[in-house]
Amino acid sequence: MKNAFLGLFTLMVLFANHNRPITPVPPYKITNRIHLEGDGFWDYLTVDQLTQRLYVSHGTQVQVIDLKTDKVIGAIPNTKGVHGVAISTDFGKGYISCGGDTSIAVFDLKSLTITGKIKATGANPDAILYDAFSKRVFVFNHSGKNATVIDAARNKVVGTILLDGTVEFAVTDGNGKVFVNIEDKSSIAVIDTKSLKVVKEWPVSPGEEPTGLAFDAKNYRLFSVCSNRKMVVLDSKTGKVVQTLPIGAGCDGVAFDVKMRRIYCSNGEGTMTVIEQKSPNEYQVVETVTTQQGARTITLDSKSHRLFLSTAEREAPVGNARPSLKPGTFVVLEISPL
Repeated sequence: MKNAFLGLFTLMVLFANHNRPITPVPPYKITNRIHLEGDGFWDYLTVDQLTQRLYVSHGTQVQVIDLKTDKVIGAIPNTKGVHGVAISTDFGKGYISCGGDTSIAVFDLKSLTITGKIKATGANPDAILYDAFSKRVFVFNHSGKNATVIDAARNKVVGTILLDGTVEFAVTDGNGKVFVNIEDKSSIAVIDTKSLKVVKEWPVSPGEEPTGLAFDAKNYRLFSVCSNRKMVVLDSKTGKVVQTLPIGAGCDGVAFDVKMRRIYCSNGEGTMTVIEQKSPNEYQVVETVTTQQGARTITLDSKSHRLFLSTAEREAPVGNARPSLKPGTFVVLEISPL
């Protein structure tokens, strides 16, 4: 009787498991192309989740899109060699890194007007972030091999952090640490936001020349995308490499969607690698989405789960010169899970 009951119970469990609905990985598709005026080169994109605005760096301006309508609602001019935008909702300000004149432009989030400029303490200010924990803006000077730190309340430079190499993208853990990719050293530097010192530096091997960086605050995981077509997952507490995954060529950006448990790598070759987080220690490539050549940077709207990548068509190269852009082809690609 006991064995018969166990057999029946086993069959019931197997039947239940067989019929349990499996959550499919949604396919991703370009659902919109937002054409923007201007023919300059581009870099980072930033979403302000509170106002649902998308800031697009483009040549000597930052173009602003209302994500509720996908329409351009304004532009912030005179940002020579613009790279990135950081948003401080605490103070109602935005900060733009201007590599062309070694400055950081401060603008009002409501009016989109520039209210001041701050001189960077290193050459070619590039990646930029606002850390709400310390109320400071961290500007990473790509060629200067250092970071300029700004008190957001006073718009005053309060320090310079020396970094051992060419700096790329950075993220904050929201609890006193900032992580930044050191491209030419193939490492990640850990900065204490109070002392403004590098407290650790971890190799990303087997990754090489890391650029884009994203962070999973819940599980303490860093996602670093590298030029040798690898994404490296690291433990942000120990620096230990958890897993390495293949991605496309020319990747310069990565985004993490905490609710979807997906990591998105924007590859300049014209693809986007979609990686699923099965657990904090296990990841799997689940899709490669065709985008457009040159779409190497990315940002995420965490409310709608839409992704945005910017690019433009290029003319045929002449000799060893950098290919010029085809006039009138600059576009923001909107990619959505279907």
